[in-house]
Amino acid sequence: QVQLVESGGGLVQAGGSLRLSCAASGRTFSNYIMGWFRQAPAKERECVAAISWSGDSSYYADSVKGRFTISADNAKNTVYLQMDSLKPEDTAVYYCAAARNHKLVVRPGTYNYWGQGTQVTVSS
Repeated sequence: QVQLVESGGGLVQAGGSLRLSCAASGRTFSNYIMGWFRQAPAKERECVAAISWSGDSSYYADSVKGRFTISADNAKNTVYLQMDSLKPEDTAVYYCAAARNHKLVVRPGTYNYWGQGTQVTVSS
């Protein structure tokens, strides 16, 4: 049974940092793309970052470029999202997801497995 378990969310002031973790289990993910998505109230779910497990390919949404960093630790089967210089507009539920694909994909519908989500709240 595939499981993606996120952790690391919380409340932080604007300008602060958080690191989200996503522990993956239940299968070999070497052929998967891992993505971090977020969904704010009344907004569509959007991909903020994605990465191949080899780490040689990555994607960032324009809104987070230069502030967020995605990384993958193969030995721990864990994907991280380091979020720096956080802004109030980054407030959302953040989800980890896995897509059975060799190429970076960003549409939610192309991802096969999802975590339960973790709340990130940035106060002004």
